[in-house]
Amino acid sequence: MGSFSSKEHKRSYDVMASSSSEEPKRSCDVMASSSSKKSRRGYDVFLSFRGPDVRNHFLGHLYAALDQVGIYTYIDNEELRKGEQISPALMKAIEESQIAVVIFSENYASSTWCLEELTKIMECKEKKGLMVLPVFYKVEPREVRGQKQSYGKAMGEHVVKFGKNSEQVKRWKKALYVAGCLSGWHFTDGYEARLIQQIVQEISTQLDRTALNVAKYPVGIDSRVQELKTILNLQSKDDVLMVGLWGQGGVGKTTLAKAIYNAIFREFQGASFLERIRENSKSFNDLVSLQEKLLSQVLLEKKLTVYNVGGGSQLVKDRLCSKKVLIILDDVDDACQLNALAEKCEWFGEGSRIIITTRNKQLLTSHGVDRDHIYEVKALEEGKALELLRKHAFLGNQEIEIRNNLVYQVLHYARGLPLALEVLGAFLCGRGEDEWKSTLQKIAKSPNRKINDVLKVSYDELEDDAKEIFLDIACFFKGRSMEYIKKVLDSCDFHTTIGIQVLIERCLISEEEEKIQMHDLIQLMGMDIVKEECRDDLGKCSRLWLRDDVLEVLSGDMETSAIKAIVLRLPKPAEMYIGPDAFTKMRKLRLLILLNVDNSVQGPIHLPNELRWFEWPNCGSTLEFSYGPKKLIGLDMRNSKIKVVPKQFEHETIF
Repeated sequence: MGSFSSKEHKRSYDVMASSSSEEPKRSCDVMASSSSKKSRRGYDVFLSFRGPDVRNHFLGHLYAALDQVGIYTYIDNEELRKGEQISPALMKAIEESQIAVVIFSENYASSTWCLEELTKIMECKEKKGLMVLPVFYKVEPREVRGQKQSYGKAMGEHVVKFGKNSEQVKRWKKALYVAGCLSGWHFTDGYEARLIQQIVQEISTQLDRTALNVAKYPVGIDSRVQELKTILNLQSKDDVLMVGLWGQGGVGKTTLAKAIYNAIFREFQGASFLERIRENSKSFNDLVSLQEKLLSQVLLEKKLTVYNVGGGSQLVKDRLCSKKVLIILDDVDDACQLNALAEKCEWFGEGSRIIITTRNKQLLTSHGVDRDHIYEVKALEEGKALELLRKHAFLGNQEIEIRNNLVYQVLHYARGLPLALEVLGAFLCGRGEDEWKSTLQKIAKSPNRKINDVLKVSYDELEDDAKEIFLDIACFFKGRSMEYIKKVLDSCDFHTTIGIQVLIERCLISEEEEKIQMHDLIQLMGMDIVKEECRDDLGKCSRLWLRDDVLEVLSGDMETSAIKAIVLRLPKPAEMYIGPDAFTKMRKLRLLILLNVDNSVQGPIHLPNELRWFEWPNCGSTLEFSYGPKKLIGLDMRNSKIKVVPKQFEHETIF
């Protein structure tokens, strides 16, 4: 078995191309002696062939031509084979190659080794995106796929030897059929040099289209790629599909998009991956640059000039309308980006696939991507999350003694979010238990800045009304029923129904069993936004929800005009002193909920007229509003000592 460096072994292939019966044998000796040198990377091309048919002429010239242009090629040394089982080294060579060239000659199917090789090649095509280029050398493609003529005779002999119901023979037949249906080159007679030139040109072109770096540790990616392949329906050659990858920030949309690109891009005439479109399209000039990049990547032309967005869109349409292309538009957040780069399916040739990654589901829907073609990228399940964390935190499995409970606290914090697992794993790598404990204490109070900044992008893109709804849910209402939240926030004059829908579409919240939920890190991000308002002065906080903060504000003499909402839920009834004027300076207070809070003050407590929703079931004091119009809509004082509802509350919603 041999592998060869194109520079080191050029002479051996010049010898191999000779027609002398002795020269090929000597060349094999040279090949065998040098094949032990292990390459540091995979092969550009794997050549599959039946030696006696092609070795002395076509194969030698093809290899020499590939070698001449620096294409790193693996060619099997048949003379060193042992037995009929394909070797692990050969399997590995196929898996590590970018392109497989299968030379179907008259006696190819008579070799069980060749058939096993072909089966492995077609398996790698399906699972790893290996590009397969068939050469039908003096045989008809229909002979290969239909197993006719010499192929039929060879397969008949295999059936006799291995049995009619042999699974092995069935795999070989399937591989021959699928490979025989692929587009390639058909050579019967004429100038082999011209055919070889065409093959080398095509391989060179394909190798210019390089794969992308996916991730340091692509844990859980393979299964998602297979799911996405099903949605992409690559077997359908006629239609053009737009598919969306939708999910929250840091969940791995871009990683998955890169992985699917690598798996399938060689099946298309041209491919483009436009990364970080949100960041790279702040102006119309940026969109022009993206259009130029798209065209250059697909057409492999180094210099293309676009003068304006409209002209660029027309150029994309004109140049790509007859090409089968793969285009991935990563991190899209605005319709104008889609309209400039891929407005309609009709812009692209039959069989094209356009993949869009975004945090905004509505953007996909409004662009015509139907729900069956929207793939939600979800957080990792616990087992995969643990695997990813360990790979980053314990490099090379050289684990420092870290108690399992600390590892699982990190897992609980990250909740399957790959970004969090990678960032925290890398930060904790090589650190001892005390540093793990200190880190966990720190992030419990203040989220990791790198993680938080990624998540906050979704919040920053919201309109003001949706921002207010999001912050209220993050600080107060996670886990509460949809019905209750809508009732409370509607009372505050928010457009809650559409606001909540927008938050769901942006992956900031979810509805589970009629309750509103959100990822813990997104909740921490929301709480951190509020805390940033008032690092040195609680009175500047828009929302309060922690007992100590509420006590400090209510008992202190500070300016509190910025406070919009106070929600305090104590685990069990407790006494708190709340003075009669505790709320009078809170002119913007719209929401006040105090649960399990007992107050012994008998005198009236004054409330601001802006208050919309009031819950204090255990209130022991009378309540008064200032003079003027009041806006209270919701009131709950069901366990209070007040037996008569004051006249000023008679027209409100009483619970």
